[in-house]
Amino acid sequence: MPQGFTYDWTGISLEELASGRTTLMLFALGVLVVYLTLSAQYESFVLPFIVLLAVPMAMLGALLAQSLRGLQNDVYCQIGLVMLVGLASKNAILIVEFAEQLRERGMPLVEATIEAARIRLRPILMTSFAFILGVVPLMLAHGAGQEGRHSVGTTVFGGMIMSTLLNLFFIPVLYLIIEGWREARGVRVGRAVREEPSRA
Repeated sequence: MPQGFTYDWTGISLEELASGRTTLMLFALGVLVVYLTLSAQYESFVLPFIVLLAVPMAMLGALLAQSLRGLQNDVYCQIGLVMLVGLASKNAILIVEFAEQLRERGMPLVEATIEAARIRLRPILMTSFAFILGVVPLMLAHGAGQEGRHSVGTTVFGGMIMSTLLNLFFIPVLYLIIEGWREARGVRVGRAVREEPSRA
């Protein structure tokens, strides 16, 4: 090309590049909204972390499924990833919420965790696999716009399978560890407060 000429992106390609720069910000805002909502629900800043730690499992499954099918991390994939923040958190919420209710009734920590995981197993599997099977037509779509459907369908399909299978084991263990640590810390603080007047 003659001197002074250059090139630039235009149209849809320019819009995709511009939206790619905002992906991390949108994802962070989605996680923040979920965290603040759960903090208000549980009246705790610690319990929401248990729920949000279900999200990385879903992200791993989504990106792995995209890679196996040879698809790009495009706008449709990013939409699917934002959807997975809520979908993956839902399963963890079912377990944590019921475990908290059992704890309020006086059930010990380990028994409450096991009972919550056992009772919530069927609802989690039913809702998750219903959603997973619901996106299969997107994965197998043909015709106009099939690439976008393949991308968002594969993202949600892979993310939900990984999240459902791993978080059924991961979330109860994580809840047991974090709540056990908080409970032990609370007992130590309580003892220190009770013992101080006797020393005086």
